[in-house]
Amino acid sequence: MPDTPPTLVDSHCHLDFPNLADELPEVIARAEAAGVTRMVTICTRLKSADSVRAIAETYAPVFWAAGTHPMAVAEEPMATVEALVALAAHPKFVGIGETGLDYHYTADTAALQQDSLRIHIEAARQTGLPLIIHARDADDDMARILAEEHRSGAYTCVMHCFSSGAALAEAALDLGFYLSMSGIAAFPKSGVLRDIFATAPIDRILVETDAPYLAPPPHRGKRNEPAYTAHTARVGAEVFGMTEAEFATRTTANFDRLFWKAAQWARAA
Repeated sequence: MPDTPPTLVDSHCHLDFPNLADELPEVIARAEAAGVTRMVTICTRLKSADSVRAIAETYAPVFWAAGTHPMAVAEEPMATVEALVALAAHPKFVGIGETGLDYHYTADTAALQQDSLRIHIEAARQTGLPLIIHARDADDDMARILAEEHRSGAYTCVMHCFSSGAALAEAALDLGFYLSMSGIAAFPKSGVLRDIFATAPIDRILVETDAPYLAPPPHRGKRNEPAYTAHTARVGAEVFGMTEAEFATRTTANFDRLFWKAAQWARAA
């Protein structure tokens, strides 16, 4: 009989995107067969909240979070603290975001992105739910705003799909935040990024896919899906000098600590 795979959590995916939503039962079944027993699907535009919530309500292993993606802030109504707090009343709503700063393609909306980020931070404070941060080519502003806001009132946070520099990693870790490994960390040329992760405490590491994007080897260049969390976790275990089972156990415990509402749901189920 084949060995049972280690139990993992895909802490960030987008199951409502068309190339996954069209075959959700199969996608979720493959995830569970690979040991990925829970998934957090992320709403990136609040107008899509109903459809994302419906996925979490339909599939037992799926939880959800919502926010306005930084690349969408110029196209969407500005989120409000009240709207985000209202969404958080749902029993399977477990995080605020994704939000953040992305200056790679949308630097012209930097001021709007910063305003949106601060709104999401306040919602995270009021709900006690973790903030889910997207950061790209904005390390200095991101570190500054996260620290300023933390001084104004504590909150928890994960730097989703972390692929920024060592300085932002250090700033986030100093604030007590978490770093999430995506398929990028498994790319052959990502040695510098793996070195950054290796300097972090293991109790601040999560794993994710960001599916349908950023598939790790051996699926790079193809559609990503939650089952492939196992490939990134295999690389993560190597980075931290652990067995795959040990890495899975530690990162799952980290997820339960940060995404406490998902952990409570799982215990009650």
